[in-house]
Amino acid sequence: PILYSYFRSSCSWRVRIALALKGISYDLVPVNLLKDGGQQFSAEFKAVNPMQQVPALKIDGITLSQSLAIIHYLEDTRPNPRLLPQDPKKRAQVRMIADHIVSGIQPLQNLSILEQMGEKKIEWAQNCIASGFQALEQILQHTAGRYCVGDEVSMADLCLVPQVANAERFKVDMGPYPTITRINKTLLELEAFKVSHPSRQPDTPAELRA
Repeated sequence: PILYSYFRSSCSWRVRIALALKGISYDLVPVNLLKDGGQQFSAEFKAVNPMQQVPALKIDGITLSQSLAIIHYLEDTRPNPRLLPQDPKKRAQVRMIADHIVSGIQPLQNLSILEQMGEKKIEWAQNCIASGFQALEQILQHTAGRYCVGDEVSMADLCLVPQVANAERFKVDMGPYPTITRINKTLLELEAFKVSHPSRQPDTPAELRA
């Protein structure tokens, strides 16, 4: 498998966690979203993903983009360890939390949006994340065990950790979100979350390396 990734992309990080959890080795092709006016806009990468976004994964003779579609494919083809609970209610809760982050928070503070916000970009990102986290904190108070849904690592957790990292980068006050904070801290102790961390990627700049 070949993963097209950017060290700081939260969408790429989700997929790196999934690959690590499932023990899938891969070659990484860095796509720098800032360099050369954004390498995602190159003709070469547009041929890989017409949406000109990371991640993209070449695997089993196909090329997939969109992080959740990639993770669902990995789940369907390499089911162990599972990232979706067997219980239909818990499974729905996992998908709900993942969608809440992937559709309701992350795109609003994405690079392409922030570039259009000019001087207000930090304030905009903080507001988008805070309003999303207010809802997410309430949801997790009903669903969480050790992790987002019960005591099994799931797709929801793969979405949570990169989003908390974004929140910290934009200096969002995490005080009002004790459940999010607790789950995030627990997940960051797991090896798959450590090896996939933005501070430990081949394309991580020296000053940001762990």
